[in-house]
Amino acid sequence: MNITRDEIIETIRMVQAEQLDIRTVTLGISLRDCADPSILQVSDNIYDKLMAKGKELVPVALDLEKEYGIPIVNKRISVTPIALVAESCKECDYSPIAEAMDRAAKDLGIDFIGGFSALVQKGFTRGDMNLLNSIPEALSSTERVCASVNVATSKAGINMDAVKAMGRIIKEACKLTAESDGIAAAKLVVFANVPEDNPFMAGAFHGPGEPETAVNVGISGPGVVNTVVSRLSKDSDLGEVSEEIKRTVFKITRVGELIGREASRRLGVPFGIIDLSLAPTPAVGDSIANILEAIGLERCGAPGTTAALALLNDAVKKGGAMATSYVGGLSGAFIPVSEDAGMIRAVADGALTLEKLEAMTCVCSVGLDMIAIPGDTSAETIAAIIADEMAIGVINKKTTAVRIIPAPGKKAGDSVEFGGLLGGAPVMPVSSFDSSVFARRGGQIPPPIQSLTN
Repeated sequence: MNITRDEIIETIRMVQAEQLDIRTVTLGISLRDCADPSILQVSDNIYDKLMAKGKELVPVALDLEKEYGIPIVNKRISVTPIALVAESCKECDYSPIAEAMDRAAKDLGIDFIGGFSALVQKGFTRGDMNLLNSIPEALSSTERVCASVNVATSKAGINMDAVKAMGRIIKEACKLTAESDGIAAAKLVVFANVPEDNPFMAGAFHGPGEPETAVNVGISGPGVVNTVVSRLSKDSDLGEVSEEIKRTVFKITRVGELIGREASRRLGVPFGIIDLSLAPTPAVGDSIANILEAIGLERCGAPGTTAALALLNDAVKKGGAMATSYVGGLSGAFIPVSEDAGMIRAVADGALTLEKLEAMTCVCSVGLDMIAIPGDTSAETIAAIIADEMAIGVINKKTTAVRIIPAPGKKAGDSVEFGGLLGGAPVMPVSSFDSSVFARRGGQIPPPIQSLTN
């Protein structure tokens, strides 16, 4: 691809003044050839393969940063869902595999490694159940391992037995990391319609349909988009706002395309996808909420927020899709509360509630993400919150997710702190009305009639 001099100058300005970065270069690695009846052998096989395939990722990313002057914030690895790899094992506890993954991530200098995962939208195998039951110990005993469980699709409906199990598992994970505000749950995502090529944590894994290895890039640039929108006249109509966002995201995506293809060439692995997502950080000026407010809201959460987010998400997709032929992952605007300074302020000011966030997830790219709730919230209530979000994804044929943290010992109005990109957030109140009978019923919520598309 040809990059013009003007594009280079503009990119330098966006990096220096507007916090443009490549949020992640994620190397996907298949572990399907690591199976063995012994869990210790599987763990050794996984460690050896990660070290062999991933040894050049960090050096290449650092070289690209220096050469192009563009920060690459995270260097990550995603792997085949461990439930598939470990099902051959006689043992039931898969946490030794998580520990091997964590050790490899540390030795390679990787920020996070994703794929302690299972796909259970229509039921469980023995390996799936072992994986789910291993999640609390696996995430509490490791630093860099992330887990995800897909419990619903638009074709299969919602596995409410899995949803019920995830309510319990999230509670257990938080209990085991109570001294750090339940950080284990911050590394666990429950999905509907999960993509197989998502480079963003904590939901990344290397899907069964992916090649042996692939490099996927997640772009970011809320600060750049916010600057462009803030410069617009208040007389500009919403069509003009959308057009400016599209043009800006096109430029941001061109940067991601350049880095992705160059990383692919230097690593000697196939180029996978560009995830066209605006992913915020806790840093001031790097916020999705600030963009929505620049569009015309006093505070994120005010009436009009869902419509403004729909406009933003659509413009991101349209602008990015013109800049690359390989769009994938989640692609759109993320609204994680603890990772977005503007969202945190909106919650603290009382403008943004859990119910408003749920409405916003109908039009964004993820779901209820990085939300802290009172530690005494029951497993059944958490399951019901997950079920609501899964229903949004299933009915709307979109990916949606829940990453929720019932912070041990904390009540509404308290705060949690996870550090780094995970940030910190006020603890949000949850409805006190009971959903336990619904959550305990289990079974399968059938897919919607729209699933009959064959």
